[in-house]
Amino acid sequence: MDTLDALLLGIIQGLTEFLPVSSSGHLELGKAILGDNSIPKESLLFTVILHFATALSTLVVFRKDVLDIIKGALKFKWNEELQFVSKIALSMIPAAFVGLFFEDELEQLFGSQILLVGCMLIVTAALLILADRAKNTNKGVSFSNAFVIGIAQAIAILPGISRSGATISTSVILGNDKTKAARFSFLMVVPLIFGKIAKDILSGEISYESSNFMSLSIGFIAAFVSGLFACTWMIALVKRSKLSYFAVYCIVVGVLAIIYALW
Repeated sequence: MDTLDALLLGIIQGLTEFLPVSSSGHLELGKAILGDNSIPKESLLFTVILHFATALSTLVVFRKDVLDIIKGALKFKWNEELQFVSKIALSMIPAAFVGLFFEDELEQLFGSQILLVGCMLIVTAALLILADRAKNTNKGVSFSNAFVIGIAQAIAILPGISRSGATISTSVILGNDKTKAARFSFLMVVPLIFGKIAKDILSGEISYESSNFMSLSIGFIAAFVSGLFACTWMIALVKRSKLSYFAVYCIVVGVLAIIYALW
């Protein structure tokens, strides 16, 4: 993978991790269009690096929230912060279960599955339209909501289903405040990303060659910087109920992906 491809894929990952248009789906489309010929382990390393970058950008944007949550949780009292941590842990169960027990089946869904990506982008569009029509409230995410949102996150492992779109839409449809829904959606994925990275490193699935250093570095920086922008922008858009614009985008890209796959 050359440096230009790494830059483009890094920007794609950074923007689409937070914008409700499916980062995994766009990475698959990007790799197919750019003709990515990386061997599986090299491709996995690059994907892990990009996700690590967007996880760090999430922590930067929500640094005050994260510090407050950690400080409150360390008091070991059943306060708001410890409850939030417990909800995050509960929301992780469905995706962790799917990742642990269906990893081989999931891997078969990736690798230029353009037709699947196109169909799932249209599903994402439908979720965004439903969320945009929901009334805003002051309700926070409950424990039962957290688990249901976690199921949505597990389903969003499919390439083309937007993780942020699915989780935010599910939360809003359940009647939660849109700002709180976005905050919960972005923070709930951070432990999963770091857990997946640790698992891949410990299992030896990731290979590294010094010749890839420049591409990996450029991809990381591009994903981190674009992620900072997209995360901040997405929070503002959710507040103003502008998700339907992304629904139109997902429909257009989804239809084009289907046509491309069947051509």
